[in-house]
Amino acid sequence: MDVIEVERPTPGFVTSLASGAAAGLSVDLLFYPIDTIKTRLQSAQGFWRSGGLRGVYRGMGSVAVGSAPGASIFFVTYETCKDRIARLLYPESSAAAMASAPSVHMAAGTLGEMAACLVRVPTDVVKSRQQTSAYGRISSYAALQQVVATEGVRGLYRGYGSTIFREIPFTCIQFPLYEYLKRQLGERTWWHAAGAGSIAGAVAACCTTPLDVIKTRIMLAKVSPTPGASTRIGPTLLHLVRHEGVGALLAGVVPRTLWIGLGGAVFLGTFDAAAGVLAPQLG
Repeated sequence: MDVIEVERPTPGFVTSLASGAAAGLSVDLLFYPIDTIKTRLQSAQGFWRSGGLRGVYRGMGSVAVGSAPGASIFFVTYETCKDRIARLLYPESSAAAMASAPSVHMAAGTLGEMAACLVRVPTDVVKSRQQTSAYGRISSYAALQQVVATEGVRGLYRGYGSTIFREIPFTCIQFPLYEYLKRQLGERTWWHAAGAGSIAGAVAACCTTPLDVIKTRIMLAKVSPTPGASTRIGPTLLHLVRHEGVGALLAGVVPRTLWIGLGGAVFLGTFDAAAGVLAPQLG
């Protein structure tokens, strides 16, 4: 496998931390209503019973608290591991060299997602309960208290396994494609990164929608009135196919693809732009 030179040095720890926070917060604030619509379409109660088009910013508080640290953890892990994995696989290359092998980006992205989900999953649990009005119209903090009171701290990590189950295939599609498109576009400007991120995110989102549906059902299983609701991946998949048909696995595919396609442009474009500005000052 050939090794190519990177046009911009790998961002340092502090740069990745700050740039990741800016990227995560930007995308969540801009596209939260689309995420709400997607979650309601995937809910067992159905779109209209879950709230329809009302209160599309419900649950935004939990996301605002969790998005910045979650994205920071992801990018710190991704950038650090990407560089180290490439050096491990190509020990004779220079310090500035980076392998173009997709396996490097798959492995680094997977580790990044596993670390970020330690923050992201509790945020998603609270957010999804609010988006579908599972606890009525209460604040993010009240929803957090409700989850802990009824399910314990473990309840905040309901769906961690199914989230990882979704995120690993998503990352294995998105980041190799993202890095490939950036190389093909040539110049390393923020809008090249935004375009590559948009295309890669949309493709990955569309392909992994069935896994996202399973994740959403598991997170809502404890408060869902639907018979057969489960907190495990296998039974949830079987219940969906048997009782709602294969088409249920594609619920919310349009808003999810739109949200992550547009969000990928903002998320990765913002990270690239912020890293370019901050790297000279922060390293």
